[in-house]
Amino acid sequence: MSSTPTVVDDDGNGLASFRRNIWWGLAGTVACVLGFAVGDWVLDPDVPAGLRALTGLSTAATIVACGVLLARRVRNEAPSTGWLVAAGGAAGTAAAVPLALGNFGIWSIAPAATLSVLVMFLPARRAWSALGAALVVLPAIGLATALATGEPDVGHAVWMPALMVLAFGPAMLGMLRGWQVAARLDDARRLAGQLAVADERLRFAADLHDIQGHHLQVIALKSELAARLAEADPARAAATMREVQQLAGDALRETRALVQGYRRTTLDAEIANASKVLAAAGVEVLADVDADLAASLPQGPRSLLGLVVREATTNLLRHSRATRASMVLVPDGAGARLVIDNDGARPAGPAGEPADLDGGSAGGGDGTGLVSLAERLDAVGGHLSWTGEGDRFVVTATVTG
Repeated sequence: MSSTPTVVDDDGNGLASFRRNIWWGLAGTVACVLGFAVGDWVLDPDVPAGLRALTGLSTAATIVACGVLLARRVRNEAPSTGWLVAAGGAAGTAAAVPLALGNFGIWSIAPAATLSVLVMFLPARRAWSALGAALVVLPAIGLATALATGEPDVGHAVWMPALMVLAFGPAMLGMLRGWQVAARLDDARRLAGQLAVADERLRFAADLHDIQGHHLQVIALKSELAARLAEADPARAAATMREVQQLAGDALRETRALVQGYRRTTLDAEIANASKVLAAAGVEVLADVDADLAASLPQGPRSLLGLVVREATTNLLRHSRATRASMVLVPDGAGARLVIDNDGARPAGPAGEPADLDGGSAGGGDGTGLVSLAERLDAVGGHLSWTGEGDRFVVTATVTG
């Protein structure tokens, strides 16, 4: 069996629809070619009725069996033995009857189509080798039968089977290859989104280490010094502990600033970083930001808008199926309005929250989820809202200048 990516049904990015289109294309090709080619012969009154019925039923069974096998193939499922036997037996019968009656034009269609379906379950090299073997075997069968029955047009008995193999095999393997490439690209897009989130977490961890590493090291050293001085020089020990207290307060303030986004969080930097991360995850991004307006905002509101960009981007990567997103900053009265829109919304959660909202971080007070950001914007006279309609999820934040 060939090694193929695991495909998840995902109507949001069109992969499931593409898979259905591939199946219809493959199965429809088999059904139409067999139906049109064999149909006229089956309806020919010069052919005995019993043989016509047998050929018609075996051709229909071939079409059904090939359709089932193709459905399993595009879902990356192994073929069942029953359907393999059914396809081979039906195709063999649909070929044997016309061949025995001297019809060298249609006998090879059913086996060529069925063989092209069966080789799709093999690795690429073995599949092409099997088609190459069929390109020799089927014409040889036609040639041997033509010579045995005294068929004058031996060339037709040889080139027609070869033509059927060349018509079905490469076309069907090519369509399968297109499906596999699309599935792998979707896997890569999903992985890029996960890596982008992991990269953001590492960036946060690095910032936290920068803040806490130095402070904790100094606090540990000074605490050890104060312990040694406690009996020998209580006054100096007390002064050292006051320094420890001040260092702890500084560390706490800087940690809060990091978590709340004030440290090294700017609107311009967050939009630039979000655009880069989303593009790496396969999301088409439109950023339309009035640079002068962003620069005119006070530091607090500007940092809060940067946090909104960061949170919306993280939620989009972790929870949505978006292919397009936009970030627009425009004037809004005496302040500014930031609108972040994407096309990958999911149904609302059990409490009415959009599924894009991270339940773990949407809760209260000190978190950085949308709910907490809404509370912090309200506290400075701004407003944050989010809506989901159809496949669109829109986050809107307003601040005052």
